[in-house]
Amino acid sequence: MTTMFTNPAPQAIADLLRRVRTVAVVGLSPNASRPSHRVARGMQRFGWRIVPVRPAVTEVLGEPAYASLADIPEDLRRQIDLVDLFIAADRVGTFVDQAIALGLPAVWLQDGVIDEAAALRAQAAGLTVVMDRCVWRDYSSMVTE
Repeated sequence: MTTMFTNPAPQAIADLLRRVRTVAVVGLSPNASRPSHRVARGMQRFGWRIVPVRPAVTEVLGEPAYASLADIPEDLRRQIDLVDLFIAADRVGTFVDQAIALGLPAVWLQDGVIDEAAALRAQAAGLTVVMDRCVWRDYSSMVTE
């Protein structure tokens, strides 16, 4: 029997977004014209703290960057409410497995980022998972209306 991933109900997504204060953004580009940069800057405007996760970059949007979720200092990692994935689908599994191992509460796969097996693994481990949606657009339409 094949299990298909389904996103949480809209109210559950809105509730998650109301709770979020600190977001690890995996794949956050330092290039201001990239979608990850624009969305993360928008999240900062919501009052969220952004924790960039991108190798070979020391800082993005005024925040220190880390090569992986595991490289984020433990005191900061404990504050993370959401891991937002702005990466190619073939890289999602690695970061989902890190989020599971580190006990992070929720993972968000941005528009066009789809890895059903990783999403189901994260759900089975107790994480809230949202896939193929834009966190900024959902926050703007669900929470700030």
